[in-house]
Amino acid sequence: MSLRTAMPRLSGATPSSRHNEPAAGAWTGHPLQGLSYGALGLPLAFVALPLYVVLPAHYAAEFGVPLALLGAVLLGARLADALVDPWIGRVVDGLFHRSARRAWVVALAMGGVLAAGFAALFFPPVQGTAPLLAWCAALLLVTYFSYSALSVTHQAWGAMLGGGAGQRAGVVAWREGFALGGVLVASVLPSVAGMGVTATVFAVLLAAGLWALGRAPQPRSAPVLRDPSQVRPWRVGGFRRLLLIYLLNGIASAIPAMLVLFFIRDRLQAAAYEPLFLALYFAAAALAVPLWVRAVARFGLARSWLAGMLLAVAAFVWAATLGSGDVVAYALVCAASGVALGADLTLPPALLAGVIQRAGHQGRSEGAYFGWWNFATKLNLALAAGAALPLLQLAGYEPGARDPGSLAALTLAYCLLPCGLKLAAAGALYGLWMRHDTGVER
Repeated sequence: MSLRTAMPRLSGATPSSRHNEPAAGAWTGHPLQGLSYGALGLPLAFVALPLYVVLPAHYAAEFGVPLALLGAVLLGARLADALVDPWIGRVVDGLFHRSARRAWVVALAMGGVLAAGFAALFFPPVQGTAPLLAWCAALLLVTYFSYSALSVTHQAWGAMLGGGAGQRAGVVAWREGFALGGVLVASVLPSVAGMGVTATVFAVLLAAGLWALGRAPQPRSAPVLRDPSQVRPWRVGGFRRLLLIYLLNGIASAIPAMLVLFFIRDRLQAAAYEPLFLALYFAAAALAVPLWVRAVARFGLARSWLAGMLLAVAAFVWAATLGSGDVVAYALVCAASGVALGADLTLPPALLAGVIQRAGHQGRSEGAYFGWWNFATKLNLALAAGAALPLLQLAGYEPGARDPGSLAALTLAYCLLPCGLKLAAAGALYGLWMRHDTGVER
């Protein structure tokens, strides 16, 4: 059986004709449904790793761009990108209100822009610090915008499929499971095959993911609101509390993601094991996703997420004790923190989908909610780039440093600062969510 015959194909349905399509939004959890919806998560995550993790080290090592200047460019580009996400969310809502096919066609166009921008970003036709920084800033804006449009569309599509906590976690698990597979491939491919092959593979995977999405179950849509401004996510108390928790937890995760390659190369002096460490981290996260979905059925979304946060803290406290040559110990840290990552990826979006349902906005404004959600994600990354890199340089750290003071600063930034932020997020989750008495999901 092919995807074409098993999945309802997007046809040019309009909101008024959707009641004639019995399969629309009929999510049953069948593997073919999960494949058709989740497949786009693979290339979107595949491209995210080079953009957010490999790019800073690439421009610093290959082109000699100073960390402070690079951090400023990354901060500016990511803040600019984050600011347009809420607007992208509104546009995506409008596309879905017309038809799912309209949203899909626009996603196809954005996919072409993203593939071209990614290739150009890693192969700049200019030389010199100033031209390189200008090229990097311009191409980051192009790739970030197209990436955001695709991501919000994909997330809103899944949230519109609805269901209880278990079903919502299952939908997200398919998307994030594919995403982790994409990150796993991206963690190895650039160092093994080079960025040229990486860009080509990404373009092929993106085309396949978009094709599969066109055959996924169509989301349900509520009647279009006459005044879209009636739905303002910030007026929903549950959304505000959840977003605060997500921000604290996200910045705690973004800082080590930004610094992991520096830690491996300089603190552990184990650059040869870099692909192994990254692959182990993301493989552990992928394998843990089904376990977290099962944990939700027993303990609930919030309690399971809290357990993931505490596991991450334990892993990074251990990492702070490591030094040169501690390859096996750091591999175990990667595995433990990868398991925690599985919770971070799967459970918060499922909680958000529940907030949208309880607010009565399902099928109307998922794009608006996920636009702000992605804004928070980009803000985390921007703060990590704009704060961690310049502060490290001020502390005397430079790539390749071996003196104790520089390495101590790197360890503090990579291990202990994220632990403090994770504990703050865990406290907020417990105090603002789990102990709150207004019907939030535990």
